[in-house]
Amino acid sequence: MPPNATPTGWKTYDQFAHGIATNRLPASSALAGQTLLIELEHLQLTLQCLTKNRLHWSEQGASNGSGEDAYEAIEVAPDTFFIDLAPSSRPQEALTLIVNRRSLRVLAIRCHIISAEQAQGQPRVPQDFWVGTLGPNPQAATGPVPAPTRDLIGLRTFQTYSPSHTYEHTYLSSQRYAWQCLVGVQRGHGDVDEASYYRFDEDQYLFTFREYLIPVASVFFFNFASGRSTGKFLGITGDGAIANNPAGALMHKASQTFYPAEAAPV
Repeated sequence: MPPNATPTGWKTYDQFAHGIATNRLPASSALAGQTLLIELEHLQLTLQCLTKNRLHWSEQGASNGSGEDAYEAIEVAPDTFFIDLAPSSRPQEALTLIVNRRSLRVLAIRCHIISAEQAQGQPRVPQDFWVGTLGPNPQAATGPVPAPTRDLIGLRTFQTYSPSHTYEHTYLSSQRYAWQCLVGVQRGHGDVDEASYYRFDEDQYLFTFREYLIPVASVFFFNFASGRSTGKFLGITGDGAIANNPAGALMHKASQTFYPAEAAPV
């Protein structure tokens, strides 16, 4: 089988994603009427939240631009919001922000679709990660700075997105995770894909993955205290359209593997 060729019967992005937001937390209107000034590495982003689901955005720095688009904000922990924006002027991109209005800490993740020729056998939806702060004074931020973490290595979780979607995750290393479908149209399917992990706060983590077999990547916020996983997928559907779809799961820990220091995963 050629590299990255999909096996017979492998489901497309739209086939497995249908209904995968059933157990997702609802959108919040708490940011409506507010303006968020976000300082990221080499980038300043201003979000004027006009309503619950429309905002005006502008960015200055490594790239410049502005526009008015739909967005979604979900309060995934007290004073902490999962904000997702897919600018209409940049159809191959989507930006997700984790923003804590109390600590003023921010973690931004950009997903962007590239061609198969650009990917050269690597995942077609790479991701960029930027750590930042909320407000005009970065020194006012408190608490832990979001950072890459090894905390989840060896953990196995069950993720129930709907009565028809249950997946098992095993976080293998700092670079890979394994998944298999236990309930749903992908039942019996599984793979090992690229992954990234950040610790945002106590019991709060960012988990992302980038698939090899189909052009899709995902961003999820794990709140282990509430047993909730809140996220999204950006990818290309079976008919070639670009889709930025919500997802969310009821989550619980299944088991934990502990490695000796001399034989720990990368």
